[in-house]
Amino acid sequence: MAKKRPQTTARRPQPSDQEVPVVGAREPCPCGSGRRYKACHGRAAAHAVTELVQRPFEGLAGEGDWVALRELVPAATAALPLKGGLPEGVPSVTLATVLPMAWPALRRDDGSVLLGLQNDTASGDISRDLADTLRRALVAEPGTPVQARRAPADGPRLQDLLDPEGVFEPVVHTGFEFWVPEAENATPDVTASLERANAAAVPTVRLQGVDGAYWCETPDKNHLRWVMPYPEEQLLDALARLHADGRSGLGEGTRLVGSFRAHGLTVPVWDLPSGVTADDIEKPATEFAERLTAALATDEPLTTAERRARGGLTNRQVTLS
Repeated sequence: MAKKRPQTTARRPQPSDQEVPVVGAREPCPCGSGRRYKACHGRAAAHAVTELVQRPFEGLAGEGDWVALRELVPAATAALPLKGGLPEGVPSVTLATVLPMAWPALRRDDGSVLLGLQNDTASGDISRDLADTLRRALVAEPGTPVQARRAPADGPRLQDLLDPEGVFEPVVHTGFEFWVPEAENATPDVTASLERANAAAVPTVRLQGVDGAYWCETPDKNHLRWVMPYPEEQLLDALARLHADGRSGLGEGTRLVGSFRAHGLTVPVWDLPSGVTADDIEKPATEFAERLTAALATDEPLTTAERRARGGLTNRQVTLS
């Protein structure tokens, strides 16, 4: 029998920690490991892109309003102050709930930028996706929309681009006329999109006396949906205390009916009689905020009635995001 040669194992290139360019998932990894990109450096990149950020707007001014504009409010805008001020040739940057044709962003003819909030995003971090869209909009040709794409996993987030000292003050609109400053010049596609959006918009008003609360009108009854920044378990305990004590309402005929989660925050919901307007609910909401503050400060164990009330609230809770 022939004498076997001693087997040797070729030394394979080791993945480098240096920056590796992105290539196709099935292509060889540029680091030289011999493995496909998706099984080597692409694995970490894919994880970073898909990992869900529970509170994408945390750290931004008006976090509750960001959540509300993303999930609750049909038509609203808010000026966005940038770190270091606006670039040359960009007179303003405005956040909008929705843009015509569901564009992620639009650079208007005058150079101003509109950034759409209620769009599908490619990763698990809405903040990073929006920041990528915003950066591209700032350098886009005037008069052009910005298309969606997957944001780089190591790209900046809104928290990196927006002025932390800036004020976030949403303006709620009755319709989407803010899309077209000069409606007579709108294209047929934009005009049709505007008509469809206006027909579907639910009348909504932002309360002025408390943060993150929005009244809306529906055919059978009105509602108040209030995005609250408190830890969920602490908030549910406080709501249960008030509910068990008969103090969770906002006046005659109103009722706390449950809550939902959205982007890491809890949003209690009240049913209101159809005749109760946003102005009518301003004072009761302010008074409720005072009761809630006191309940949040209580750390006594829940009573039997309070546990029952908490169970009812929890059973009616849903998660939007």
